Amino acid sequence: MMTLKSALLVAVGLACATVVPAAAQDVPARIKSAGKVIVANQPNYPPMEYKDPATNTLKGLDIDLSLALAKQLGVTVEWADIGFEQMISSLTTGRADLIHSGMSDLPKRRDSLDFVDYMKSGAQFYTLADRKDEFKLPTNFCGKKVAMSRRTSFPDETAKWSKENCEAQGKPAVQVVGSEGSADARTQLKQGRVDGAVQGSETLPYLVGLEKDSYVIVGKPFTSLYQGIAFAKTEPGLRDAYVAALKTLMASGEYKKIFDSWGLADAMLDTVLVNSEPVK
Repeated sequence: MMTLKSALLVAVGLACATVVPAAAQDVPARIKSAGKVIVANQPNYPPMEYKDPATNTLKGLDIDLSLALAKQLGVTVEWADIGFEQMISSLTTGRADLIHSGMSDLPKRRDSLDFVDYMKSGAQFYTLADRKDEFKLPTNFCGKKVAMSRRTSFPDETAKWSKENCEAQGKPAVQVVGSEGSADARTQLKQGRVDGAVQGSETLPYLVGLEKDSYVIVGKPFTSLYQGIAFAKTEPGLRDAYVAALKTLMASGEYKKIFDSWGLADAMLDTVLVNSEPVK
């Protein structure tokens, strides 16, 4: 017969045995065997991901969240610095297990990817601070040159906005100038080659704070979309493990803590989404 003392010892042992990362048991066998996930990330989009110039270490909201999710899953992260154009092919060729790098969950990308959405985003205009009197409204950019990364959805979104808000009102279209990235767009703006720029709303407060009195944000975001962690369609198990891990981080408050630390509380989601749809 089991004594009270031995029963307590068994209960304690069982409790300790269950203290494992949530969802770790759901990680695909190959990931569990490797003990790591290979994450495609290009660190050129602060404050989401960037390299600290002093230490050359990766920093950013995506970095913190990715590490927290991997810890929850009981694995480590191996970062793969892959150009944005090659990220999707990196999944299909096995060079990476997932993409966590400020990627927007767009319908056209869902043919080959599934997204676990974790934040709200939107395209937003900005310009140099010394030109703030010229550009008080987004429509002041009608007929003007506006730079934005050609590798993002911003050029198409800006052209659509221009048709509805400029051309439909008898004004000249926004002249979309594709850049090599957000840093290149800012360089063109500073050099006077363009009149304004478009960037993700989640990055602009950080940019304005980093380079004080250099830029002004014009208007509110003119699009609304989600950013997500991308998985190959052939990896539903890994996707679902991340869904469970993200739910756990949201419930524990760690998700909010990460967003608060980067001043992006307004970009948080209330629930986990997959391909822009709530997960039951």
